[in-house]
Amino acid sequence: MRLTLDTPTGINLVTHLGPDGIRVGERSLSRSFIVSATELREEWAVTAPGELSLESLAPALALAPEILVLGTGDRICFPASQVFAALAERGIGLEVMDTAAACRTYNVLVGEDRPVVAALILP
Repeated sequence: MRLTLDTPTGINLVTHLGPDGIRVGERSLSRSFIVSATELREEWAVTAPGELSLESLAPALALAPEILVLGTGDRICFPASQVFAALAERGIGLEVMDTAAACRTYNVLVGEDRPVVAALILP
């Protein structure tokens, strides 16, 4: 599924989502990753929602998001309530959804120039 019509120069957008993985711009990814408007961190060690913790989200939090969009694979799987609480204490909104919805939401928020980071789990 193609997710964007035009890609603004210098902005990381999800441009394709399919069974073979996700494409950010022209970069094809088949493993979990973290993306913001200006950074792409291809080596995120989380491969399943059950591995989510504040520590595993540290690479995403290092990008200073106001909104963290978390894609948990084919199904929505919420992290522990302690994760929600810790992010709320830091003033970071956490939006949890399946990975396809997370990609679409991330693109919309980036297009609105919002300080968003997406952490997308791929098996």
